[in-house]
Amino acid sequence: MQYVNAFWVGGLICAIAQVLIDKTKLTPARILVLFVVTGTVLGGLGLYDPLVRFAGAGASIPIVGFGNVLAQGVIKGVQEHGILGILTGGAEAAAGGITASIVFGFLAALIFKPKVKS
Repeated sequence: MQYVNAFWVGGLICAIAQVLIDKTKLTPARILVLFVVTGTVLGGLGLYDPLVRFAGAGASIPIVGFGNVLAQGVIKGVQEHGILGILTGGAEAAAGGITASIVFGFLAALIFKPKVKS
C-alpha cells in the first residue's frame, strides 16, 4: 500500500503543478518557488511530516519536500546553534541532495554532448 500512496500523492502534486502551468499565467520558475515556499511553510508548521509518513517518497521527493527539508533543517539548526542555525540549518539539511544533483549533473555533462537549442 505504501507504493500506491506514494504514487497517488506524488502524482497529485505533479498534477497540481500541471494545472497551474496550463490554467494560469505563472511561469514554471514561479510555480517552483511557490511549491518550495509551500513545503517550507507546511514543514515549519509541522503539517508536512504526517504527509511524508503517509506517502513516503511521494511526498518527500517532489520539490515541495525540498522546502520541508529546509524548514526541518532550520528548526534543528536553531535548536542546536541558536540564532545562527537560521542561516546554517537549511543548508546543512539539504547538503546531501544538493551535492548529489551537482555531481550527477556534472557527470551527465561529461558523458553526453550538449546541443544548442535552435
